[in-house]
Amino acid sequence: MRYMVVLEQGPSSYGAYVPDLPGCIAAGESEAEVLELIQEAIEFHLEGLKEEGLPVPAPHSSSRIVEVSA
Repeated sequence: MRYMVVLEQGPSSYGAYVPDLPGCIAAGESEAEVLELIQEAIEFHLEGLKEEGLPVPAPHSSSRIVEVSA
């Protein structure tokens, strides 16, 4: 499965979350680190859902870049 991940750069770290998996988040010191951590978080999250007998949400989020004049 391929889930969309949203990355955010803060003043001193990076954050990531998965819109299709509420509560699935990660933070790291670099973009590379947060991507590695969010992949692990997704796998852990899906494992937990399966263990609890809950359905695994199908990916459905998408993203687009919208250009506006400022």
